[in-house]
Amino acid sequence: MSISKSERLMPLATMEKLMILSGAERVSVSAKIELKKTLEEYANNISKKAIVFAKHAGRKTIKPEDIKLALNN
Repeated sequence: MSISKSERLMPLATMEKLMILSGAERVSVSAKIELKKTLEEYANNISKKAIVFAKHAGRKTIKPEDIKLALNN
């Protein structure tokens, strides 16, 4: 069985750690999976917008300002 690209992006252990650091005492597997899906989708949307800003500036490289612009638009 191979691991899909999505499964490698953000480990479930990281999702649990984020929630524990935010104050959760225990985290279900389904909650970790849901947070992972949500964060990956959010990051994907921001990345797509940042790419547009970088291209508009005549660059192939995404810079922090592209991310900031993407978050504000």
